[in-house]
Amino acid sequence: MPYDFDTVYSRKDTGCYKYDALKVFLGSEDLIPMWVADMDFTTAPEILAALQVRLDHQIFGYNFRKSDFYDSLIEWVKKRHGWTIHRNWIIHTPGIVPALALAVSAFTEPGDGILIQQPVYHPFSEIVTDHGRKLIVNQLIENDLKYTMDLDTLDRQLAEAKLVFLCSPHNPVGRVWTQDELLDFGRLCRKHKVIVIADEIHSDLIFAPHKHIPFASLEDFSEFTLTCYAPSKTFNIAGLATSAIVAENRLLYDTFHNLVFKRHLHYGNTFGLTAFETAYRSGEAWLKELLIYLNDSLQYIKEYMKMNIPQIKVCEPESTFLLWLDFRQLGISDDDLQKLMLKKAKIAFDQGTHFGLGGNGFMRMNYAFPRSILTQALHQLKQALSNHLQG
Repeated sequence: MPYDFDTVYSRKDTGCYKYDALKVFLGSEDLIPMWVADMDFTTAPEILAALQVRLDHQIFGYNFRKSDFYDSLIEWVKKRHGWTIHRNWIIHTPGIVPALALAVSAFTEPGDGILIQQPVYHPFSEIVTDHGRKLIVNQLIENDLKYTMDLDTLDRQLAEAKLVFLCSPHNPVGRVWTQDELLDFGRLCRKHKVIVIADEIHSDLIFAPHKHIPFASLEDFSEFTLTCYAPSKTFNIAGLATSAIVAENRLLYDTFHNLVFKRHLHYGNTFGLTAFETAYRSGEAWLKELLIYLNDSLQYIKEYMKMNIPQIKVCEPESTFLLWLDFRQLGISDDDLQKLMLKKAKIAFDQGTHFGLGGNGFMRMNYAFPRSILTQALHQLKQALSNHLQG
């Protein structure tokens, strides 16, 4: 079945953060919004059809998760990632970012150390500091736009940490961590008796030949790990606020599960549950075509940059629909770079400085757009840089 990724839909005036918050946060509505990490594609028609059936029922009361919720995730993870999980390991949460905040409350006390690997998705650091915990930054090593973990420093830093956020695959640098990298990381966490919260929300958006490996599937890592899953990035349903946390260790499971109930977050969103189940049961064909479209867009961007804007270097992504762009050759400050993008290129990227150490001189670009919008953005970027370089 052919799926449509080329049609342009207006998202303005729908309460869409990506479009309707441009004026509030960036001062202008006249921008191509490549900052927020959701896609400008309609979700799989199979999901839309299931939502319509649920809507037609016309009653939307409190929810009880039936076996379909659990079985859909279990079967999906087994088929796509080769990891067998069980129903009594799964906890529902209203999104992964809220789950990260819950984990901080569940497993740490004010002043405890929490380690993250920057540059990384900025809510990681915000969650740590907002809860009065000590932020420990293990900066990734960048060598010619190839990122690796700094294991020597990590070994020392973990002695001060109680909890670690692992971004796997990594946002924004696009790495799909190899088995050896995950083993090295996990063995250090085990050595220091640190709990790992593995955010694997991008695990289905992988480009061949790379392969996502669930961190908790290795050795005995599930004994100290909670894994975060959601179809929200994969199927563009983030607004339905439905995710699942997987914890095999009973103490970790009970501690986290009890806090979800104490915070009265266990009911769930009627349409979120429907979309969650349908995505994992019926969304594979759509995802296959999405990945082809995204990969074609990626190759188009790389070739366009090489031919027209060689000053901007593209960090080769192994996953996600997000590009980590290196503007350092321009030799301008981050503030001036932002002004250039907003005022001249008329594009809203996510500033690299938002992602912490290692973000200076970079910007994150969401390229999950119909090709016509992507082409327009690249032309605007080319013209802005051409004018800038000509003085």
